[in-house]
Amino acid sequence: MTVTLTPAEAWQEMLEGNRRFVAGEPAHPHQDVEKRHSLAEGQAPMATLFGCSDSRLAAEIIFDKGLGDLFVVRNAGQVIGESIVASLEYAVEILRVPLIVVLAHDSCGAVRAAIDGTAIDAAPLPAGIWKLVAPIVPAARKVLAESGGTTVADIDPELVGKEHLRNTVHDLLQSSELISAAVDEGRLGIVGANYRLAEGTAVPVIAVGIEDVGIDTQGIAPESKEGSQ
Repeated sequence: MTVTLTPAEAWQEMLEGNRRFVAGEPAHPHQDVEKRHSLAEGQAPMATLFGCSDSRLAAEIIFDKGLGDLFVVRNAGQVIGESIVASLEYAVEILRVPLIVVLAHDSCGAVRAAIDGTAIDAAPLPAGIWKLVAPIVPAARKVLAESGGTTVADIDPELVGKEHLRNTVHDLLQSSELISAAVDEGRLGIVGANYRLAEGTAVPVIAVGIEDVGIDTQGIAPESKEGSQ
């Protein structure tokens, strides 16, 4: 099996699945016995999704996909790490996926923990949890500085989530020459999207290697708006 979709086509497939999910009209593709049998000897997913581990972000459900469609990598807060980068490189180089979707969401517990951790009198978190959410803290501090506020209460979690999402895409490109090269070659696109829990929609915040994805610029200063690169 060979993936033939372009990055833009793969993103369009993801969008169409998300629209079906939002409309309450999922097709539930590739979930039958025949598809299961056909995948026994190999896989050729149409996209990779790197997202938060939150139980409300079941990738195949919110994008209306099935067995063999998505190569999914998740951790709390979608924080870049060695095993994450290696898994994404495997998808890009070995499975030849044309698209990576980095999926954040509102009301993220990891983002909340990072925000609360910026307080001077913050209660210490268990070491493992703090190590995980620490990379989100710079986004929280940046949002606080730009707001002109002085306390944790002045930090907008939604803006922190979007800032962290952009940072995650940038960190991925900086962490992997293989992935950066695939983008430069035009065979890979990356979309960072924010999932709105109540609405069920996945809204693009940053895109690399794909044009006209409909970037959400709410809360982004004009000089820092992101688009395709």
